[in-house]
Amino acid sequence: MSIALTAEEIETLTGYRVATKQLQVLHRRGFLRAYINRAGTVVVERTHYEAITRGEVHNAAKKTANLSFLKSAT
Repeated sequence: MSIALTAEEIETLTGYRVATKQLQVLHRRGFLRAYINRAGTVVVERTHYEAITRGEVHNAAKKTANLSFLKSAT
């Protein structure tokens, strides 16, 4: 089994052959680490796919930085 999903798996998962459309669908579904490589194909790590589908990864985009140290000590 490969480290990344195959092109066929990504096509089946998204319903698209065009990389930009695939990426849009994947990002909407929470696969935020999916990206298009220099060859123009979408890459999704298998471990990331499995974690998302098991519900182990929550939407990391909603996390915020801890900036409490910037508050003045009054």
